[in-house]
Amino acid sequence: MPCQILPPYLLEKIAACERPEMAHAATAARRSLVHDAPLRRLGDRSLATDQPSPVPRIADPAMPVESGPAPTVDRTVSDAEGSENLPGKIVRTEGGPVTADSAVTEAYDGLGDTWRLYWEAYGRNSVDGRGLPLDATVHYGQDYDNAFWNGRRMVFGDGDGQLFNRFTISPSVVGHELTHGVTQYTANLVYQGQSGALNESVSDVFGALVEQFARGQRANEASWLIGEGLFTAQVHGVALRSMKAPGTAYDDPVLGKDPQPADMAGFVTTDSDAGGVHLNSGIPNHAFYLAASTLGGYAWEAAGQIWYDTLTGGLAATSDFAAFAQATARAAEARFGGSSAEHAAVLGAWKTVGVLPG
Repeated sequence: MPCQILPPYLLEKIAACERPEMAHAATAARRSLVHDAPLRRLGDRSLATDQPSPVPRIADPAMPVESGPAPTVDRTVSDAEGSENLPGKIVRTEGGPVTADSAVTEAYDGLGDTWRLYWEAYGRNSVDGRGLPLDATVHYGQDYDNAFWNGRRMVFGDGDGQLFNRFTISPSVVGHELTHGVTQYTANLVYQGQSGALNESVSDVFGALVEQFARGQRANEASWLIGEGLFTAQVHGVALRSMKAPGTAYDDPVLGKDPQPADMAGFVTTDSDAGGVHLNSGIPNHAFYLAASTLGGYAWEAAGQIWYDTLTGGLAATSDFAAFAQATARAAEARFGGSSAEHAAVLGAWKTVGVLPG
């Protein structure tokens, strides 16, 4: 299913704004909502012209390299040149020269950073575990306020320039969207309700880890922000979401206040946004932050490994928060032991956010 980084409720806030100085942003938001609505209804289909039939879930698809050279990333970046036609004109391929286009460079680097995290930390060769080429399209649409994974490629808008910068600007966005591809090939979490919020949360977790891995940051050095840099200077906010403190990423006259809950006491029951997938993802996001910060060091090593083991270890596609929490606890016990600090940190995190009983 196509998954967008920007939740519909945020675009709806902007689209409804009647302040004259925000007319351009409101128009861009309305246009983006019209574009995204069919994508959100597609389920197992896509409007994208280069979209293949949906892939089946593959249990443990990663192919270990037993001999020969190690695999390498294979990237292609295309330019839609303001159209909505995919894939667009190829402007950079693997090993090709740097262009003067910042969006091309950022997309290319983000694809590489994501590939390196999965390969070097977890031994996974690309999103499918079998070396799938990583393709991206930049400059998609006119003032398009979003980025999405369509089942085969990354697609980035340029933003409206008033509230949003180009969507390639944040490494966590690239990592987030490509991780939807990893989930597609592994647990394939149903994009509705709690399983959908877990789908979004897993993308936020590994999006944050992509950024931290590329920067060599330890857990206590990282911002734990998703989409940092997307907002222009006109917005009172720092990012789309905060894993460290859900509900604090922005508080703006146009966008409103970040509505993400940090624990089950604030769980949002709603029929919109596929049952609140971008809202309630704040709860498992915060659990991961708590586990990683408790353990310290590099978050991709222990906490990230546990989450990766959970995602690739036969997790049910319809798992709710409690089932996912229990699965992470089992993964921690299997890898580190039932008396380990890792197991205790995972259990403590889920208890703190109210998913497991304290």
